[in-house]
Amino acid sequence: MPIDSIHDLASALRGRRIALGLSQAEVAERAAVSREWINALEAGKATVELILVLRLVEALNLKLSLSEPGQDEAAEDGDDIDLDALLDDYRAQ
Repeated sequence: MPIDSIHDLASALRGRRIALGLSQAEVAERAAVSREWINALEAGKATVELILVLRLVEALNLKLSLSEPGQDEAAEDGDDIDLDALLDDYRAQ
């Protein structure tokens, strides 16, 4: 699923939480964040901290990856993007 906005991410994480049968309080405990924070993220509030989002992704047993537009098929086939090389390319520009 492409994530193009905080609302897309919020929907994906909320859907995963529900699919796992977890309450906001349960997933908050797993991710070491407050239930109120989970509620704010699921509402799509853009003020959430990325490190906390990453904790939540891990608590839901998900993996966050980056891909260039048009390369979604390669990412799904298990071809990971070398983030270090990508960052080096961006720095060189």
